[in-house]
Amino acid sequence: MNFIRTEIPDVVIIEPVVHGDERGYFVETYRKDKLEDFLGFVVNFCQDNESKSRYGVLRGLHYQLPPFSQTKLVRVITGSVLDVAVDIRKGSPTFGQYVAVELTEENKRQLFVPRGFAHGFVVLSEEATFAYKVDNFYSPECDRGIAFDDPAIGIDWKIEKEKLQLSAKDTRQPLLKDAELFDFSEKLYG
Repeated sequence: MNFIRTEIPDVVIIEPVVHGDERGYFVETYRKDKLEDFLGFVVNFCQDNESKSRYGVLRGLHYQLPPFSQTKLVRVITGSVLDVAVDIRKGSPTFGQYVAVELTEENKRQLFVPRGFAHGFVVLSEEATFAYKVDNFYSPECDRGIAFDDPAIGIDWKIEKEKLQLSAKDTRQPLLKDAELFDFSEKLYG
């Protein structure tokens, strides 16, 4: 596995090694020991989730507040998505900045999204199956979001706004300046 720090060093791209031949391929998608050696801290994933969506579906920007904040390890099984992580840690040198990475069934890349980040993705292919691990359970009381089109963040979703498909919940999320956020000085791991 190859680990690549992004422009926001806490967000990491993971490129697995794909072993392929005429029969198909084999890929190791997760190695706890290698990930933790690279990160320098323990991550205990406790739940796997999967969604299937069609072109233009945008899910996000979502996060959970403590004590149910979540780390995510996301990947695409089929199709292609633009995956986005936004730093929402007040006081962080990269506060309000984002990382956008295309995850596809061909490149098999994954994105490690740590606690203190809002996460979302939009489907670029006809359909996409999206899978992710989380290190904390879902809590409706701690569930929060940020407007996908907040001009202060300025995410280019690669699809015209009129073609995006959002849930009712995601059309009513607050702007970053009005959202409940994390504090960069708070210890989020360990």
